[in-house]
Amino acid sequence: MELKKLGNNETQVNQNGYLVLYSYHTPVAIHHLASGQEWRTSKKWSATTSKHINKWVSDKAIAVTQETLEAIIKDGYTSALQRN
Repeated sequence: MELKKLGNNETQVNQNGYLVLYSYHTPVAIHHLASGQEWRTSKKWSATTSKHINKWVSDKAIAVTQETLEAIIKDGYTSALQRN
């Protein structure tokens, strides 16, 4: 796992083939390195967290629930979809 500080309260973690954006202590977006697929939380957070997300993801990022986002991080994309 590789941790990279991007700014105040904004961190990127490289883990298990995914880049995960954390705003404060919450995962809010994911980039799958092998496929290029991106997901962002559909949950409404603060203006600052929204700026972090919008700066980090492309316009092709798929909005998913916070629960699905966390399941992708924990179990991988395929497993998360099978559960939902």
